[in-house]
Amino acid sequence: MTSPDPTALPDPWHSLHELLAAMDAEIERVYLDRGIQGVRPRFAYPLIRLAHTGPLTIRELAKSLDRSHSAISQTIAAMRKEGLVTSEPGPDARTRRIDLTERGRSLVPFLEAEWRATHETVAELDSEVPYAMTAVVEEVRQALLRRSMRQRILHHLVEPPVEPSQ
Repeated sequence: MTSPDPTALPDPWHSLHELLAAMDAEIERVYLDRGIQGVRPRFAYPLIRLAHTGPLTIRELAKSLDRSHSAISQTIAAMRKEGLVTSEPGPDARTRRIDLTERGRSLVPFLEAEWRATHETVAELDSEVPYAMTAVVEEVRQALLRRSMRQRILHHLVEPPVEPSQ
C-alpha cells in the first residue's frame, strides 16, 4: 500500500527560504543600481575578510568566516568566474591561496558600507516586528543545543516496515 505524498503538504521551510532569497535579491539590486555586475550578496563577507587579512587558503577563509569548506569553495569558484579573486598554488600541492583581484579590491569600500547598512536595516526590522528575527534565531539555536535537530527528527521518525524479500 502506498502512503500519501508528504510533499503535498505545505513545506514549513518555504516561507523562510523565500524571505531570505527575497532579501538577498534586494541587496543584489542595490549592487546593480550602482552598476556593480556579477556580485552576489554571499560574496561580500569573504571579499571584505580577504581585504583585511590578505591571501588565505580556502580552509583558512572558511574557518575565519565560520562556514563549511565546501560552501566557501563554491563561493570562491563563483567569485573567480566574476573576476573578483585569484587562486594561486599554496604551500603544498593540495592548497590554493585566494587573493583579491583589483576589481575585487575596488569593491570592498562599497561592500563594507552596504554591510553596515544591512546590519542597521536588520536592527530596524527587529524593532518593527513583535519578535526580533535575531532573537528568534538565537532562541532556535539554543533550543537545538539542548536537543539537536537530528534527535528531534528521530523522535518523530516512523520508518516504513521492511517488506520481506521474495
